[in-house]
Amino acid sequence: MLNRIILIGRLTRDPELRYTPAGVAVTQFTLAVDRNFTGQNGEREADFIPVVTWRQLAETCANYLRKGRLAAVEGRIQVRNYENNEGKRVYVTEVIADNVRFLESSQNREVGNSSSHSGKSEESSNGSAGNGGYSGRGNNNSQDPFSGDGKPIDISDDDLPF
Repeated sequence: MLNRIILIGRLTRDPELRYTPAGVAVTQFTLAVDRNFTGQNGEREADFIPVVTWRQLAETCANYLRKGRLAAVEGRIQVRNYENNEGKRVYVTEVIADNVRFLESSQNREVGNSSSHSGKSEESSNGSAGNGGYSGRGNNNSQDPFSGDGKPIDISDDDLPF
């Protein structure tokens, strides 16, 4: 049996970070994912898919993702149900993400730069998220030590830790 999903879309609003009574971070956001076809009116339709992240990944998403940003989510589909205040059974289908990749940086959205930037935050099997960092191409920003348009980086042997 297999329950894996990979989605790429844009956030419909800023992520909502909360903590459980036990102090575990949980973030919820909705991803708008375009369909591969157009509707009857000729416009592209989208599905709005709720996503939940936990622990360090939840805090990383809350800190770095914002409304409109492009993100890739990998996880599993979960269906849960509860009884609402009116006594009716409510079913909720959501994606429990264990890997979120930030597909554009905040600089891309603010400046309107079309070069490809990628940042990533991955949650490993032990539940700890990796460091999210941005690596840009085509951006000659002096603050980004990794931007070089694919040119070799001049590093002396004294700078290497091994």
